[in-house]
Amino acid sequence: MCRNIKMLFNFDPPVTPEEVRAASLQYVRKISGFTKPSKANEAAFHQAIDEVTRVSLHLLASLETNAPPRNREEEAAKAKARSATRFGAPA
Repeated sequence: MCRNIKMLFNFDPPVTPEEVRAASLQYVRKISGFTKPSKANEAAFHQAIDEVTRVSLHLLASLETNAPPRNREEEAAKAKARSATRFGAPA
């Protein structure tokens, strides 16, 4: 799956609708193969983004967990450390 799509469940503060829409856009881009659709496909592309966003928001609202919410800054630091290990520290 696309590396740009981030996990959105169980964060403090909670995910925003804008973050869900951004992930939906990345998903639709990935599965369609279009970064920007042609005029002929634009309506279907935007409808798909809207529908994926709606379903994703519903899913996130429906999920339950007993785990404590993750801290965004800590998760970002972990991701940065993984990236540095994988690709080497920036020069």
